[in-house]
Amino acid sequence: MKTALIIFIVLAVILAGTTYYFYTQNEKTKMELQAKIADLSVEKEQEIDRLADTYEKLVTDMQAEIEQGQVTITQLADRLSVSMVDKILFPSGKAEIMPEGIEVLERVGNILKNVEDKIIRVEGHTDNVQIHPKLQEQFPTNWELSTTRATNVVRFLQEEVEIDPGKLEAIGMSEYHPVAGNDTQEGRSQNRRIEIILVPLVPEG
Repeated sequence: MKTALIIFIVLAVILAGTTYYFYTQNEKTKMELQAKIADLSVEKEQEIDRLADTYEKLVTDMQAEIEQGQVTITQLADRLSVSMVDKILFPSGKAEIMPEGIEVLERVGNILKNVEDKIIRVEGHTDNVQIHPKLQEQFPTNWELSTTRATNVVRFLQEEVEIDPGKLEAIGMSEYHPVAGNDTQEGRSQNRRIEIILVPLVPEG
């Protein structure tokens, strides 16, 4: 009887000790997670503040183009977008950047090159009007036109503005992401655009 009682007491002590150990470990882990979340929240707020400063610089520098409806700049939390209608960058149906477009891209690029921890994604967009037969040998569809335009902008930002190419992406979106209807000339004009988007850099590994 005494032996059984002793065994019971020993088991109870072991169980209590194990329970306390796991409880303290759980509380420790919970506190560590809360501390990490707090640190991340502060970092995210600082990141958004830095991006807001970039937004203000762009809006100030591009005021004339914004008022003329040629450039739109938006910020949503940690993402920033600069949208430029194609007529200030390219001749109709072509992908070579015009002198006026070079001047605009240089001003935008000189501001964006100082942004840290962001990928600079350049997206080419078109309307749904098919490529003119005379140009189809070079651009069979809007996929090729939008991709070539985006690539030419990225190359300019790398070669002329000297932005780190590891931070640049060029993507052709063709006609499939419109911002307006394609049933009017004004809508089609809005859809033919280059968007330069700052997105968070995802750490490797």
